[in-house]
Amino acid sequence: MSDRTVPIEQTGRLVRTLRVEILGGPEAGRKIVSSSDRVTLGGADGNDLVITDKTVSRFHLELRRSAGRIVAIDLGSTNGTRVGSAVLQGGQAVVDPGTVLSLGAIDVRVDDGEIVDVGETPGRLGELFGDSAVMRRVMGQASRVAASEVSVLLFGESGTGKELLARAIHDASPRAAEAFVTVDCGAITPTLFSSELFGHERGSFTGAERQHIGAFERANGGTVFLDEIGELPPELQSALLGALERRRIRRVGGKEDIAIDVRLVSATHRDLRAQVNSSAFRLDLFYRVAVVTLTIPPLRERPEDIPALVEHFLRDAGHTGPLREVFPPDAMKRLGAHQWPGNVRELRNFVLGTLALGEPAALDAAPLGDGAGGRDPFAGVLDLAYRDAKRVVMDDFERRYVEHLLAKSGGNVRQASRDGQMDRSYLMELIKRHRLK
Repeated sequence: MSDRTVPIEQTGRLVRTLRVEILGGPEAGRKIVSSSDRVTLGGADGNDLVITDKTVSRFHLELRRSAGRIVAIDLGSTNGTRVGSAVLQGGQAVVDPGTVLSLGAIDVRVDDGEIVDVGETPGRLGELFGDSAVMRRVMGQASRVAASEVSVLLFGESGTGKELLARAIHDASPRAAEAFVTVDCGAITPTLFSSELFGHERGSFTGAERQHIGAFERANGGTVFLDEIGELPPELQSALLGALERRRIRRVGGKEDIAIDVRLVSATHRDLRAQVNSSAFRLDLFYRVAVVTLTIPPLRERPEDIPALVEHFLRDAGHTGPLREVFPPDAMKRLGAHQWPGNVRELRNFVLGTLALGEPAALDAAPLGDGAGGRDPFAGVLDLAYRDAKRVVMDDFERRYVEHLLAKSGGNVRQASRDGQMDRSYLMELIKRHRLK
């Protein structure tokens, strides 16, 4: 049980949608009433509301509902998004219905849409489940898209269950009897990426002592899951795009093309739309991998799912007694109020640790503590997988360090870069990445 009040439109099967109208320019009067709780605005195809004015970036703004509020998120646009006198540039703000936002030279008004019933959507899909309306909507969308052949891009923070959702889409698809092959783009060195994806012939490079069949060949007829696709550098993006366009690959050191028949599912914890705006990710590749996009909400935005998740993890670990035997009501209340930087993965590790110890451990308010009283500052991440723990620690460090530099310089980015002895363009990238003002 959480001590936070959950808005009625975010409970059960009900979701509040959004309405957006263009107020000025030649497109004044155009509007969109969304069928979901998210709307994207920008100049590129693929946005829910495409605005052709040249002062509007390709992917300029996302509007989404979170715990009953409307959150405006600037996607690293060139001209920023203005809310009154404030300018969001890679940042976000909570706005009221009826608020007018300025995207470049274009004004739009955002309002509440209708309350829609997500219908009889599944409460479970593969190993992923949840009773909240937002999770039921994601699982319902995933169930429908599984029957198609389109490429799917999964957004979500580390630990939200992106790989579980990718596997569930594969298992519910016509390709379920064929292979599901995972490639972790963030854990492969650039020199080995082509070999991992496309394979190599014996002797094609130093250390290639035997032929290697790459992920695309191993998954032929099935699904390739590219985890953390946002980590790919530009040259590897080009290689991937070429393979997807031609539907043929060539092993490193090989002389013949090999036809491939795979369904592509990708995932990232980064916002690829912002990376497209900054030219860090190719727009043509984005269109290839993001025919359908699904976003898994972080656990802190759906605390009503926590009791069911806790019970599932306990039963999975063999506990047959009542839930309150391990987590009495006051302990469950604390779980609902925790931010869970490691999301469902962190919750699972916490539940298993509690079961082993016989009592709940202390919950830190942040991924890193301050070390006071002998407390290990890394205690909150030590049960995560190495890659996830490293990402949480680095993200937390970068955010705190940049916040300190900006506070010290009074918001002067030039001075902050001098104080931190770092390149100003890189500091700006960190400010955008962590959506700091």
